[in-house]
Amino acid sequence: MKSIFALVFLMILFWACSTKQEASSIEIVGQPGSLDRSVLPIKEPTYPAITELDARNAKAPKRFQVNAPDKAPNVVIVLIDDIGFGHSSAFGGPINMPTLEKLAANGLKYNRFHTTALCSPTRTAILTGYNHHSNNAGAIMEVATAFPGNTGIRPQSITTIAEVLRLNGYSTAAFGKYHETPPWEGSVSGPYDRWPTGSGFDKFMDLLGAKQINGIPWYMMERHVFIQRWMIPITISQLT
Repeated sequence: MKSIFALVFLMILFWACSTKQEASSIEIVGQPGSLDRSVLPIKEPTYPAITELDARNAKAPKRFQVNAPDKAPNVVIVLIDDIGFGHSSAFGGPINMPTLEKLAANGLKYNRFHTTALCSPTRTAILTGYNHHSNNAGAIMEVATAFPGNTGIRPQSITTIAEVLRLNGYSTAAFGKYHETPPWEGSVSGPYDRWPTGSGFDKFMDLLGAKQINGIPWYMMERHVFIQRWMIPITISQLT
């Protein structure tokens, strides 16, 4: 039982400060006093021309800033590798998961999650809401090909929930195994478009690829800035 919890997991965390208020003093055409969130990124309003020539008398408009809506909820998505639908006690399984049971008792339980039974496809599907083949993730990133639906390159026409939340004023972060970046884009040379920090996450810490072995680094990043990069030595016995 404990070995299941020891499996590498991905935890994606989004948070928003519920005390943040809308920039109500900025008026958008058609929606006075509010932000138009129907198109992202949210367009900065057009200010009237300042005709005052004396800087001492000129009045600056209020600074434009996109914040999460008032009373916006925190959003947490936890994805655990290699655990089945019926494993947890919350769904009648043999693994005692009291915290998950409490969450389920006070929320909603969904029973039609169509898992792809693989790391990368499942991750990209749950992050975007699109079929894994639409995300060009027909299999794990390491076996991507040039065939459509399996290139390992998420189309620019598809974005992640993290990016949608970030553009709406949320602070976003990803912690844990990511496994959505093509391996040929995994070096410090980039490109970073499909790194966590290029996919809507302000912060990222942990493993970029499939698994931790000697020679594969862990990262701590804020946007595209490397805060720390390190190796964790392991022994051969840990791989068997």
